[in-house]
Amino acid sequence: TYILILAVIVGVLGGFVAIGFRWLIIFTQKIALQDSRSVLEALADLPFYWKILLPLLGGAIVGPIIYFFAREAKGHGVPEVMQAMALKNGQIRPRVAIVKSISSAITISTGGSVGQEGPIIQVGSAVGSSIGQWLKVSPERLKILVGCGAAAGIAATFNAPIAGAFFALEVIIGNFALISFSPIIISSVMATAVSRAFFGNYPIFSVPLYSLVSIWEIPFYMILGIVTGLVGLAFIESVYASERFWDKLKFPDFLKTPVGGAILGLIIIICPHVFGGGYESIEMALRGEFVWHTLLLLMVFKLLATSITLGSGGSGGVFAPALFLGAVSGGAFGYLIDYLFPGLAAYSGAYAMVGMGAVVAATTHAPITAILILFEITNDYKIILPIMISCTIATVLARRFKQDSIYTQKLTLRGISLNQGREEIIMKSFLVGDLMHSKIPTIKECTRLKQIIKIFMESQEAYYYVVNDQNRLMGTLSTHLVKSVLSAPESLNQLVIAKDLLHPIEEFVVPETNLADCMNRFERVESEHLPVVDNIQSMRLIGMVSKKEIIKLYNREILRKDIIGVKYVRDLGSEKMRNLVQLPSDFKVDFIRVPDSFIGKSIKQLDIRAQYNITILAVKKKLSDIGPSNEMPNPDRIFQADDILVAAGKEKELEKLRKLLGKN
Repeated sequence: TYILILAVIVGVLGGFVAIGFRWLIIFTQKIALQDSRSVLEALADLPFYWKILLPLLGGAIVGPIIYFFAREAKGHGVPEVMQAMALKNGQIRPRVAIVKSISSAITISTGGSVGQEGPIIQVGSAVGSSIGQWLKVSPERLKILVGCGAAAGIAATFNAPIAGAFFALEVIIGNFALISFSPIIISSVMATAVSRAFFGNYPIFSVPLYSLVSIWEIPFYMILGIVTGLVGLAFIESVYASERFWDKLKFPDFLKTPVGGAILGLIIIICPHVFGGGYESIEMALRGEFVWHTLLLLMVFKLLATSITLGSGGSGGVFAPALFLGAVSGGAFGYLIDYLFPGLAAYSGAYAMVGMGAVVAATTHAPITAILILFEITNDYKIILPIMISCTIATVLARRFKQDSIYTQKLTLRGISLNQGREEIIMKSFLVGDLMHSKIPTIKECTRLKQIIKIFMESQEAYYYVVNDQNRLMGTLSTHLVKSVLSAPESLNQLVIAKDLLHPIEEFVVPETNLADCMNRFERVESEHLPVVDNIQSMRLIGMVSKKEIIKLYNREILRKDIIGVKYVRDLGSEKMRNLVQLPSDFKVDFIRVPDSFIGKSIKQLDIRAQYNITILAVKKKLSDIGPSNEMPNPDRIFQADDILVAAGKEKELEKLRKLLGKN
C-alpha cells in the first residue's frame, strides 16, 4: 500500500513537471524567436544571421550550465537514468532535474534538433528518486519510484498512459514483474490525468485515418521494417560518431556547445524543418505534404543536425528525432511503393506513420513501447497490424547488426554492460583516478647507493619508485634489493646509483583505468601497490593505487546490503515457515574485513555489542565464500587474519568499525 501511495504522489508531481517543462519550452521559444506563431512561420521571417546566432547563443548558455552544475544533464538523459539504476540503486541528484529542465528548454527553443521526451524522462526519474531518497525507502522501492517518474514523464508528454508505463518497464526497469508493474501503471495514469486537465484529451499528432488497403500491403510493410531498421542503425551510428568527433577536439567542453550551435545554424538556414523537435514537419509528412526527394533531404539534414546538437554537448532527447526520421523515411518509401504498385498501397502518409514507430523500435530496441506509443499518439487502431510487423522486423534487424540500443550504447562506451552482474558493473564504473594517492615514495635515478641505503634505513617503505628529472617512471627499488647490497665495498657507495639497481616496471595504470582492469593487473605482480602514470607516452608518475583500497571499496560498494529485514526459516513440525524479521529502516548489513586489533581475540573478549553497538551475524573466511554457508559465530571464537565479519547495525556505528580498518 505504501509504495502505491508513493506512486500516486510521483505520478501527480511527474504530470505537473511535464506540464511545466512544456510551458518552459514555449516561453523560452517565444523569447528566442520573438514570435508567437508556429516555428516554421517564425523562421520564414527571421533574418539569416539570426538563424545562426540563435543556436550559437543557446549553446553559449547551455554549455557552461551543464559543465559547472550537472554534467549528467548533457546528451539525451535516458542512459544516465539507466546507469543510476544499475550502479546507484536509483539514486539521482535532485539538482539534475533543475539543470536538465533549463538546459534542454534552452537547447530546444534556440534550435537544437532534439526532443523533449528524453529530458522529461530524466527529470521525472529525478523527481521519483528525490522523493524516495527523502523518505529513505529501500533500494528496491527507490528503483520502482524512478520507473514511476519516467513513466509519468512519457505519459504526460504524449498523452499516452499505456506507452509511458511500458517504456518504464521495458527500458528503465528492464522487466515486467508485478511488484513494479502496479505502481508504474498508477503513476502513468495519474500523470496523464494531470496532463489532460490542462491540455485536454487529444492525440499529440492530428492526422488522417489510415487503414490497411489490401492484404498485399503486408509484404510492403515487412520491407519497410527492413528500411527503417537500417535508418535506425544509421541514426545510432551518426549520434555516437559525432560524440567521438567532438570529444577528440582539444578545447573546453563548454565552448564546444556554441561552436556546434553555429554549425547547426547554417543547417537551419538551408533546412528550417530541423529546428527543435520538428513536430510540425512530422505532421506534414503524415499528411503527405512533402514530395519524395524533399523527404530524403529532410532525413539527411535531420541526422546531421541531431548528431551535431548532441555531439557538441547540447541537451535533449532522441525520441522526437527518431519519430521525425521514421516519418520522412516511411513517407519516401510510401511514394516508391505507390509508384511501383499503384492502387495496391495506401497513401504515403500511412507509411510515414508506421515508419515513425519502426525507427523508434530500431533505435531503442523497445518494440512494445513503439507499437503502443504510435497507437496512442495517433489514436488510430486500424493500422495496428502494419505497425506491429514493421516494428518487430526493424527491431530484429537492428539487434542483428548492433547489440546496443541508442541508450545502452553510451553505457557500453563507459565500460558498463547491463548484462553483467552488478559487482562487475560497479568495479568497471570506478576509475583508478578515484582512489589513487598522490603522496608517492620516490627516489631520483641519480641517487647514490649510500644515500639510497640511508633513505631505506630511515623509512618504513618497502619499496620506492625510481624517476628521472622529468618525473618519468623508470623502475622500482625494494627493501630486499637494498639489503642484498648492504655488504658492498665502500668504494661502490659513490659509484652505484639508483638507475643501476632498479627493477623494471612490470605493470602500471593510468587514471582512466577501471578498477576491474586494475585488479587483473594486480594478479600478475606480487605487489600491494601499482604506480599511476599520466599516460603511456610520457610515463610521468602522478600517484599510486593500493590493492587494499580497492578491496575496501569493493566491500563498501558491492558487498554492502542495504536491507530493512532479515529472512529466517523455522521448523513447525514437518513444515518450514519462512518469516521476515523487520529491522529499522536505518539499519544495514555489511561485510567488513576483521580489523588487526580484533585478531587473536574472541567476540566475548572484545564485547563488540557493547563497545560498537553492532551485532556480528556471521563470520566468513574469504570474500569468495560469501554466501549461504556463513559460519554462525560462537562467543568464544577467536578472530583470525583472513576473517570477514557479517555485521548488522546503524550506518554510523558500522562506519566506526570500518575506520578501524584504516588503522591496520
